[in-house]
Amino acid sequence: MSNVPLLTFDGVSRHFGGLKVLQDVHLAVPQGGIFGLIGPNGAGKTTVFNLTTGLLAVSGGTIRYEGRDLAGLKPHQITRTGIARTFQNIRVFKEMSLLENVMVGMHSHLRYGAFGLLASTGLFRSEERRARDRARELLSWVKLDHKASDIADNLSYGEQRKLELARALATEPRLLLLDEPVAGMNSAEKTDLMAEIRNISARGYTVFMIEHDMRFVMGLCEHIAVLNFGRIIARGDPDQIRNDPEVIEAYLGREEDEAGGDAATVEGSAR
Repeated sequence: MSNVPLLTFDGVSRHFGGLKVLQDVHLAVPQGGIFGLIGPNGAGKTTVFNLTTGLLAVSGGTIRYEGRDLAGLKPHQITRTGIARTFQNIRVFKEMSLLENVMVGMHSHLRYGAFGLLASTGLFRSEERRARDRARELLSWVKLDHKASDIADNLSYGEQRKLELARALATEPRLLLLDEPVAGMNSAEKTDLMAEIRNISARGYTVFMIEHDMRFVMGLCEHIAVLNFGRIIARGDPDQIRNDPEVIEAYLGREEDEAGGDAATVEGSAR
C-alpha cells in the first residue's frame, strides 16, 4: 500500500444554516487497501461521501483527489476522474437485465457518440461488444455472471447489492466509495460480500467505506477513522480503534464507559 494519500480532506466543514454537520475535518485515505469511516448515527459520515462526489459543496476547506482540488466539479465530472460510489439505498434499474445494468456504468467510456448509435457504425458495434464483455467480466467478479440475462428485480437483496457494486466498477474507478454496503443483509450475505470486497481490493482498487456494522468494519479495514458530532476523534488500525476511550464513549456514553463498557461492547453497539 502506498503512503501517498489518494483522497484528502484538509480542514473541511459543511454547514446547513446554523447546523455544523462537519467541522474542520482532516482525513487522508491512502492509496490501496480498505479504509473505513465509522461513527454514531448523525455523525456526518454520509456528508463526507456527498461532498466527495459533488452532491454537496464544502462550506470551508479543500477536498483533493490525486492532488486535484474537486471544488466546482459536477458529480459526473468527479466520476470521470476515477471515483465511484454505491448508496445506502440500493439504486439499480430493476426492469433491466444485470448485463444492461452494468453496461449503463460504462457509457462515459464508450467512444461512438450519437451518430454512431443512430447509424450503427462499425465503431458502435465493436464498442458494444467490448462493453458486453467487460460487463460479463465484472459480473463474474461478484459471482453473478450466470444471471447476466436475468431481470434485476428478481435478485435477492444481497445480490442487488453486488450488482450495484459491479456497476460502480464499470465506471473504471480507482477509488470506490461504499455507503453502508451490508445494510439490510443477513450474516451469510455479509460474509459473502466481505470476500468480494477483499477480492476487489486485491485487484488494485482503493476502497473507502462507511458502515454501522462494527464487526464487518473491524474484520475488513486496515485503517479506520472515527467521526463524532462532525469531528474526527480517532484514527488507527482496528485494535487501536477498539480500545480508544473516546471511541468507546462516543458509542456508549460516559456513564456506560465508567460502568465497565469495553471494546467488545463497542463492536456490538454499532451493529
